[in-house]
Amino acid sequence: MVDDEEDILELVKYNLEKDGYRVTCVATGEQALETIRSEIPDAIVLDLMLPGQDGLDVCRKIKGSQDTSAIPIVMLTAKGEDADIVTGLELGADDYVTKPFSPRVLLARVRAVLRRRNKGGGEEESLIIAVGELTINPARHEVKVKGEPTTLTATEFRILQYLARRPGWVFTRDQIISAVKGEDYPVTERSVDVQIVSLRKKLGDSGNLIETVRGVGYRFKE
Repeated sequence: MVDDEEDILELVKYNLEKDGYRVTCVATGEQALETIRSEIPDAIVLDLMLPGQDGLDVCRKIKGSQDTSAIPIVMLTAKGEDADIVTGLELGADDYVTKPFSPRVLLARVRAVLRRRNKGGGEEESLIIAVGELTINPARHEVKVKGEPTTLTATEFRILQYLARRPGWVFTRDQIISAVKGEDYPVTERSVDVQIVSLRKKLGDSGNLIETVRGVGYRFKE
């Protein structure tokens, strides 16, 4: 846990330890990087507003190193810092929570990033996803709404599957493009918006499961 506010450190430490996690708390980016060098954590809760090296710089260094790039990072940020959120996600942060925050929400996000890390992608890719009246069958490349098949393009299907596998997680347009087409695919951010509009229309009432996070990107409703 990295934050320069002692009361937040104590709050987060208390709730995570209560859930069975062992927590190390530091107050600066420099201390965080030094601590990680001596012991690789399972996950990091990282405040963006830090003295000295800020959270974005710390995130960049962690994700830029082969030894630490796989460590899940949950960013803590003040509301309204959309640009920082986007930058952090693009640097490789796995999720974010805005201040003031609910300890229960933060705990849920930490659990989620740890599940993702431990589960890996292979088996999960083939699991059927069922939410409300929507069913996604990756193995059969099939989507049903209210039991009726819905025809999607290959790109629409990949976007829907990508978002639905991580309910509650916010993804930038660049992340979506990289995930469904590859990092070097020549697609504009605007094209992602067009795909989302089409997806929502084809999914009918279930289209509301795809939420717009203003200034950041999209997420699948939890």
